[in-house]
Amino acid sequence: MANPKKYSKSKLNKFRKLIQKEIETVHKDMEEIKEGVLESGKASQSYVPDSVYSVHMADAGTDSHEKEKNFQFIVRENSYYQNLISALKRIDNGTYGICKECAEEPKNLCETCPLIPEDRLMAVPIATMCVDCKEKDKMGLL
Repeated sequence: MANPKKYSKSKLNKFRKLIQKEIETVHKDMEEIKEGVLESGKASQSYVPDSVYSVHMADAGTDSHEKEKNFQFIVRENSYYQNLISALKRIDNGTYGICKECAEEPKNLCETCPLIPEDRLMAVPIATMCVDCKEKDKMGLL
């Protein structure tokens, strides 16, 4: 039995709900990280500026490291957020769940292609490639 070329509307709605829920979670996480960055910034400003040694160097280094780590978290979450938005656009234009590599190179079709398996999309809703193509991509074979 051949696999369908696209997911049904009901499955796409299921994916849409999953992605929208994930977007809400990511948005909330980014707000919490931003609040943490702002709060730590206020705390470091509360030190008395008239003393050069009011903050121990190790404490200042730790604070700086924590801020940098939080900014990296924001960057990572923002990237994931943008990928989720792209996934919603793919649902809207009818390309969600279609492996981009298998669709371009039909001769390289894997067992389930061109569709990305539903289990993979439920685990990684931003996936644009099936597992076989993703592994080939990581090995530099695509």
